[in-house]
Amino acid sequence: MTSTAPLSAAAASRGKNVPTAREKQIKKRYTARLRRGDLLETIVYFSVAIVLALFLADGGASYFLNIKDVTTGIGIVTGLVGSDLMLIMLILAARIPVIDRTFGHDKALAVHRKLGKPVLYLILAHMFLLMIGYGIAQGLNPIAEAIDMIVNQQDMSIAFIATGLLIAVVVTSLVIVRRKLSYEFWYIVHLLSYGAILLALPHQFTQGMMFAEGTWARWYWMALYVGALASITIFRVIIPVASSLRHDLRVSSVDIEAPGVVSVTMTGRDINALRAQGGQFFTWRFWAPNMWWDAHPYSLSAHPDGRSLRITVRDLGKGSARLLSLKPGTRVSFEGPYGIFTDASRTTKKAVFVGAGIGITPIRAILESSDLDPLEATVILRGSDAQDVYLWQETYDLCVEKSASLRVLVGHRPKGVNTWLSAEAYSKGESLLTLAPQIKNSDLYICGPTPWTDLVVRDAKRLGLQDHQIHAERFDF
Repeated sequence: MTSTAPLSAAAASRGKNVPTAREKQIKKRYTARLRRGDLLETIVYFSVAIVLALFLADGGASYFLNIKDVTTGIGIVTGLVGSDLMLIMLILAARIPVIDRTFGHDKALAVHRKLGKPVLYLILAHMFLLMIGYGIAQGLNPIAEAIDMIVNQQDMSIAFIATGLLIAVVVTSLVIVRRKLSYEFWYIVHLLSYGAILLALPHQFTQGMMFAEGTWARWYWMALYVGALASITIFRVIIPVASSLRHDLRVSSVDIEAPGVVSVTMTGRDINALRAQGGQFFTWRFWAPNMWWDAHPYSLSAHPDGRSLRITVRDLGKGSARLLSLKPGTRVSFEGPYGIFTDASRTTKKAVFVGAGIGITPIRAILESSDLDPLEATVILRGSDAQDVYLWQETYDLCVEKSASLRVLVGHRPKGVNTWLSAEAYSKGESLLTLAPQIKNSDLYICGPTPWTDLVVRDAKRLGLQDHQIHAERFDF
């Protein structure tokens, strides 16, 4: 099934004239975000350079003057760089507003995950190289040296436990493992990363060069540790709790949209102060029986109107299934808003929105909040059947209001073909280009299951779209 929202002749005429001032504003906003990104990336590289410079300035070069000490020297360097990157990982996961507004939640966490294995390798190299280096100095083999450390130095035995916790965190972050874990179990395991850092601190004071008295390194590492842990505490605990208390969100209505799909509307105080935008998400906690311990990320399905916030959720697991039984008046706490899957991330004046299944709901919200002239937007919705095209009527009405083209593709995908299109659309030779002829000069917003989203991104890149034009919201953790 395909459908196109009607366009009036007057709307088509107006669409030919695009204000130059608006184009300049979009470019200015995008350029500012690029510059912030360059600055933040430079700070990360600079932090590693500072670690190495401080090591050398505090006498580290002496380890490389004697062949017997080289192993120990390399071991110390790997530990210093690994610790620096591990703290940067924490900062990336702290949801600091400037990082979120620059890179977006998805990209920040993607870098966070990518750093996981290098950090683990560096920490393991640090441990094994020091066992070899110290063993050479004392005439012991590495195993005997490790046993000596554990038995005779309490802080070193704690450091070995910290390494074990770090291994557990990295293993559960692997995609093949993460997909088999519940969000709650994965989240609990990841809290161990904070424990690993705290358990590693004692040996860094007594055995390492990081906090040696009378050195510049002491002040650098103290600032980095305090900054990382303070960021987590402030932005993941203090601000969410304070914001939840201030806005006092309560469930005002629960509406069934389709079998297993529910819209939850929440009202509270001074909602405009949240500065939320259509397309962003919050992490929600509903204080109802058997639900208060669950905290899950759900995108807004409507642009905030200053009086309420709305999410639309499909029954995909225990947490989302319980939302079907929510009652009005239930207290809600939250973290957010997060993400740059919004109109603010636009780099061009035109936009193409592609959504599948429950991924249609944030597409509907960002369409509502987007600053678009007539004929500048194309919306493509995808569902296995008509019931899977959620919030269809609302999206249709918005397309009429904004004079946007709307295409709806219903039906299963063709067997044996790696495509995001329905079998009917594929058989007719449809593609991103035929469905959205202006796509090469547009921003592309995609939301749906991760494998499906990847297929849309693949086709977009084959058409020549650049990374900065593609905005994807992925449903994973």
